[in-house]
Amino acid sequence: MKKLVIASMIAAAFGMAQAGEKADVVVIGAGGAGMAAAITAHDAGAKVVILEKMAFPGGNTIRATGGINAAETPQQAKLGIKDSLEQMYQDTMKGGHNRNNPELVRTLVKNSNAAVQWLISLGGDFNDVGFMGGATNKRCHRPTGGASVGPEVVKTLYNTVQARKIDLRTESQVVDLIQDKKTGAVTGVKVKNDGKTYEIDAKAVVNAAGGFAGNNEMVSKIIPRLKGFATTNHPGATGDGITLSEKIGAAFVDMDQIQTHPTVVEKTGVMVTEAVRGNGAVLINTEGKRFCDELGTRDVVSAAILKQPTGHAFMFFDEDVRKSLKAIEGYIKTPDMVIQGKTLDEVAKNMGVPADALKATMAQYAKDQKAGKDSCCGRTKMERPLDKPGYYAIRVTPAVHHTMGGVKINTKAEVLNAKGKVIPGYFAAGEVTGGVHGGNRLGGNAQADIIVYGRIAGQGAAAYAKAH
Repeated sequence: MKKLVIASMIAAAFGMAQAGEKADVVVIGAGGAGMAAAITAHDAGAKVVILEKMAFPGGNTIRATGGINAAETPQQAKLGIKDSLEQMYQDTMKGGHNRNNPELVRTLVKNSNAAVQWLISLGGDFNDVGFMGGATNKRCHRPTGGASVGPEVVKTLYNTVQARKIDLRTESQVVDLIQDKKTGAVTGVKVKNDGKTYEIDAKAVVNAAGGFAGNNEMVSKIIPRLKGFATTNHPGATGDGITLSEKIGAAFVDMDQIQTHPTVVEKTGVMVTEAVRGNGAVLINTEGKRFCDELGTRDVVSAAILKQPTGHAFMFFDEDVRKSLKAIEGYIKTPDMVIQGKTLDEVAKNMGVPADALKATMAQYAKDQKAGKDSCCGRTKMERPLDKPGYYAIRVTPAVHHTMGGVKINTKAEVLNAKGKVIPGYFAAGEVTGGVHGGNRLGGNAQADIIVYGRIAGQGAAAYAKAH
């Protein structure tokens, strides 16, 4: 990561701007969606500038842990996983409480396999496939062994940006969009860097600035009960792209749909990937009992945890689960994060839960797993019996994680205004947009979203620039 930061800062130093600059396409934000858009636009022949307000690229993407959802992939076929585009569509709509824009979801699903294969063609490793909450089948693609997906996505895209010598400028915040007064077309940006402001004339602009889950003032203004909540987001996720779009009359959708991630370590804000539950972990309350289907959708699991006596739960797993997922080793190495015990009695004591209750819970779970029917909570995917010593527990609680709402786009990633008309020259992708995830995002769909719509936005912006 140090090399990434240093390299990007060097790129910023050599890419300092002068007034009166011109570009075919300007991309706001150097997270997954922004870099995917920039690479695609560049490969279509456009002169591209990427503007990132933080000191290094990656955004929320680099924090992603689970994977990237895709259906009907060769990776699934190799592992004998039967899945379909239709099932992924149905799961996504159901998970979003059918508030999703069906056309946007169809486009996401249709292009999901191509998104994964594109990343692999750029040198990424996304050959492991696992379960995520709300998915009927294993379709969450991640690095071999189940390592965190975000760093691999960012590394893959950033290396490609560097190899193609695309102009990436860090510590460069877009403070305004420039519009043609007659046509309303977006024709450039105003950028603030080191206290100075300059303009770049552009034929097209892609807004990939991310969501606003890191801005608790904005979050709690929309949903007061979330005031004071921790967040899993990086410090730059403050809704700048929303504000920029609002200034030029863009339409918005689902702004009140804000997701909490159910398994976050409260003191540190570290998000424990859903893949741990997908590989078999269960949730235990302070009474030593299970209380929900751990692979339910994030909104349902979050609500279930908050109903527990302390509003917390323990993510509980055994040595078998630990060995199944590389991401867990990072948690083990983090001081004071993982509670351990060689036996159930020992881990119960360290957790502060009744040992008899925990042993009874886990005995019943092993019995249910063998029978293929969960007598407690209706869980249908029980990967392991969780009876292999040692044992591990991580104390978790929900935190604000993802903003499903944002600027309104069509399937071409063009931004619409309040009248439903396309704002010429203005495209958007990723968490700054709304409509794809509806009332609840399924784990693994954000990575699919940023790559699929990032590529669509980049392609569209390049074509628009060429035509104008």
